[in-house]
Amino acid sequence: MAEEYLVGEEYPTEIHDYLSAFEKSLVSVDEMLKTMMSFSRSELLQKLDPLEQAKLDLVSAYTLNSMFWVYLATQGINPKDHPVKQELERIRTYMNRVKEITDRSKAAKLDKSAASRFLRNALWEPKPESGSKSKTPAKAKKKKTN
Repeated sequence: MAEEYLVGEEYPTEIHDYLSAFEKSLVSVDEMLKTMMSFSRSELLQKLDPLEQAKLDLVSAYTLNSMFWVYLATQGINPKDHPVKQELERIRTYMNRVKEITDRSKAAKLDKSAASRFLRNALWEPKPESGSKSKTPAKAKKKKTN
């Protein structure tokens, strides 16, 4: 099978689109890293609550390990056989824990006092007035037919 090569290039035309997309991704990552590096870490962490700090740390660690994964692949080393795989799995475990904490904090919470008031009012029956019949609805009696 004869592969067509671009003039002056050393790769097949079929992978040109993939390489272009990869280059755009690298530029995007580079811009993001420059933005993150423009702030000092302590300055950035002061603006965040502890849960957000944990998220930032986990995303940073995951990103660096993912980039190392790509580096290993470009060097011809199988990253699946490298300890970086276990590190990525460990970070994913912590990311799932943070997600559970976040989901738990967003879950509806029971207001016990409001629930008890609701139940008390829903089950309330008026007291019979003195000298008059009870205002509670009487059950209909069935007539017996012979």
